[in-house]
Amino acid sequence: MTSTTLKLKGMSCASCANNIETAIQQVPGVNRVQVNFATEQASVEYDNRDTNLEAIQQAVADAGYEARESELTTGEADEQEQKERKAQQRALLTKVIVSSVIGIVLILGTLPIMLGINIPGWPMFLHHPWLQLVLATPVLFWCGQSFYVGAWKAFTHRSANMNTLVALGTGAAYLYSIFVTLFPYVLTAQGLAPDVYYEAAVVIIALLLLGRYFENRARGQTSDAIRQLMGLQANTARVVRQGEELDLPLQEVVVGDIIIVRPGEKIPVDGEVVEGSSTVDESMVTGEPVPVKKAPGEEVIGATINKTGSFRFKASRIGKDTVLAQIVQLVKDAQGSKAPIQKLADQVTGWFVPVVIAIAILTFVLWFIFMGNTTLALLTTVGVLIIACPCALGLATPTSIMVGTGKGAENGILIKDAESLERAHRIQTIVVDKTGTLTQGKPTVTDYLTVRGTADRNEIRLLQMAAAVERNSEHPLAEAVVQYAASQGVDKKSLPAVQDFDAVTGNGVQGRVNGRLVQIGTDRWMQSLGIQTESLQSRRQAWEAAAKTTAWIAVDGKAEGLIGISDALKESSTRAVGALQKMGLEVVMLTGDNQQTAEAIAQEVGIRRIFAEVRPDQKAAQIKQLQSEGKQVAMVGDGINDAPALAQADVGISIGTGTDVAIAASDITLISGDLQGIVTAIQLSKATIANIRQNLFFAFIYNVAGIPIAAGILYPFFGWLLSPIIAGAAMAFSSVSVVSNALRLRNFSPNGVR
Repeated sequence: MTSTTLKLKGMSCASCANNIETAIQQVPGVNRVQVNFATEQASVEYDNRDTNLEAIQQAVADAGYEARESELTTGEADEQEQKERKAQQRALLTKVIVSSVIGIVLILGTLPIMLGINIPGWPMFLHHPWLQLVLATPVLFWCGQSFYVGAWKAFTHRSANMNTLVALGTGAAYLYSIFVTLFPYVLTAQGLAPDVYYEAAVVIIALLLLGRYFENRARGQTSDAIRQLMGLQANTARVVRQGEELDLPLQEVVVGDIIIVRPGEKIPVDGEVVEGSSTVDESMVTGEPVPVKKAPGEEVIGATINKTGSFRFKASRIGKDTVLAQIVQLVKDAQGSKAPIQKLADQVTGWFVPVVIAIAILTFVLWFIFMGNTTLALLTTVGVLIIACPCALGLATPTSIMVGTGKGAENGILIKDAESLERAHRIQTIVVDKTGTLTQGKPTVTDYLTVRGTADRNEIRLLQMAAAVERNSEHPLAEAVVQYAASQGVDKKSLPAVQDFDAVTGNGVQGRVNGRLVQIGTDRWMQSLGIQTESLQSRRQAWEAAAKTTAWIAVDGKAEGLIGISDALKESSTRAVGALQKMGLEVVMLTGDNQQTAEAIAQEVGIRRIFAEVRPDQKAAQIKQLQSEGKQVAMVGDGINDAPALAQADVGISIGTGTDVAIAASDITLISGDLQGIVTAIQLSKATIANIRQNLFFAFIYNVAGIPIAAGILYPFFGWLLSPIIAGAAMAFSSVSVVSNALRLRNFSPNGVR
């Protein structure tokens, strides 16, 4: 399967998005497609054995639209997109001004007749039908060209969209007026006034273009978060090539380049320090305000700021592979995705235009045949066609998603897609891993005892064997043992070779050192192996009661020593757990550690329910158990062993400082590792969903109430009739109101999170 994102052109409303989605779905080999009207892009997943990008683009072209894939880097693509948007806004503004001026002139000519009064000295010549025809024609077919071209393309592809409604409405008013201009006696012979409606068609076009202009500007603001992220990137890099220092544009940097960074400069790309040392402000990525010390061998991240010293580093990731570029892409993907709540709007939009046309025809028939009033039949029909707006429905969800996911990125929360953002507000239970999630993930050995005491030089030999075996493991506790051994005088370079190394999942590790079997692991494992551990049981229980993790060292089937390891809690853990519980959420701790240590940690942070001594392969089963209780469950973890549980949970939340596997398996990533981010993510989800519901309410109510009023349902009772001009104004600003409401999310500020 291949995934790609296409930039779309030619869409004017949500119906267009549905048409494109249908066209792409019909291409053989396409597995999944989501077309987003707000971002004007399509996310497509297809089997490249059955189809290719050209076939998909051709399907879009056959539907009357254009699709292209950007080959530019993130910064260049955004710059070009901004230029295109500004050029489009300038062209729209020009047409708005021209159509508005002509519309004002036509209304001035019509005003006395509309008001039914005679104004002395008024330029009545402006109401001459032939003058109005001359003035109106360029407005309809130059300013309003996009409406008619779009309607014709939709017609040739046997579909309908908002352009169809506008073209039918203004076209009907224009053609009727031409007929009256050419053959006024036909109406006068029937006792009807030969009124023309050029001003209605012109003003409607002007208002719709004005609405598009404001909507275009407002939608541009929904991508502010993306632009702010990309603005963090450096523009140039000082590269050493052939012994010479060169200031090169970022696009010319290649992997392997040696780059010099001086104090106060941004680090241009990701890499590894090879010479010098400094402190680096990584708050852009991690959210941690304290600068991080960097020395040779340590990684640096592009767009972070060098604070004190000067150093050289080797570029390891450039362009789209950098951490910043991946963050930007993740946010873009999330903004382009669809939330389940949008399904209803999509279903309505699919039927919207045909239903509106049917209502318009029915309106004309009822007024013309049963009421015998041609003028009212025309006005009400045009009003129905103009006021109907599927755009508001199409924009209701994606604009809120765009702003919400962007706001999440600003707060150090990366959301994979709209569905994850929506599910987060329904969470009832939060399951948190202990090591690296509640704790700092940097365990240290605090206690070490052997069965024989600590005076014998064999103690060092035992520690040396333990470190040799643990060096083969990636577990944080293993690293703690190796570091402790080094601090006690064991040289890492002199550690003996290990044969038959094996990591026993959820229990410990074992291997042969100099022909002797060394096993390091839990008390439960030792008991299952039949190894006697009575001699230090009291110490083990005391250490575990103090929230320490314990591990036995056994040699050739005999317990020889006991290690106590402590992992300090994160400063934010207790606050975050308390905040989640105040929100009415159940917080559960899930750990592979022993029951006593787990209870001690849980008591310290205020967690009441614990799943302890859970092997990695059992974590997903524990999530299933909670789900079987009818709960919506979120899992928070950072390690490889958490990945299955993260994938099983309704919402997987990974700590960004953890492993790539955990991040890939999760729905939400907390870049900084601060658990307060969980609180922020849930609050943001609730705020976004509330905003979407407001938008959908406005969009549905607008159409449900507006179309019957435009059809003249109130006229027989109150004499109220909606002018096509007012209908055009209402239609033009309905979308703007929805986008403006979505933009309110930019003011989101999580309670209690700083």
